[in-house]
Amino acid sequence: MEEGYIAKHLSRKAEDYLEAILNVTLEKGYARTKDVAEQLGLSPSSVVEMFRKLDSLGLVEYRRYEGVVFRPEGRRIAEVIKYRHDTLKKFLLLIGVSDKVAEQDACFMEHELNPETVRRIRLFLETMDKDPTFCHQLQQQIEQQILKK
Repeated sequence: MEEGYIAKHLSRKAEDYLEAILNVTLEKGYARTKDVAEQLGLSPSSVVEMFRKLDSLGLVEYRRYEGVVFRPEGRRIAEVIKYRHDTLKKFLLLIGVSDKVAEQDACFMEHELNPETVRRIRLFLETMDKDPTFCHQLQQQIEQQILKK
């Protein structure tokens, strides 16, 4: 998986929509306006407006009263964003950040970090997965440092 290069220069908001569309599609098999609106905590009319914009960019196909389906480039970008998000959230959880904060911070960081940074974080996580004992020791050391302060 590509760590983060996104060819189109999309706004953070557009990337968030693509990620939400992917999450809903993976969960339900389709992405209706109502479902994406619920995922993002927005009104259906706001979601329709962005669906139309993403359609005009060739990333999704907006179908009135049905929702959206990905076009190949839109799916590729959404998968990169999700990969970045999942990598960053896993890293934040590893170092002891609460789930809620890890989710919020990953949402911010997924748009801002250089692809090379995300790639190295992913390699670090893969290394940690190979040695659960070391991973656990690292987590304990971090917690001890936090308790000292």
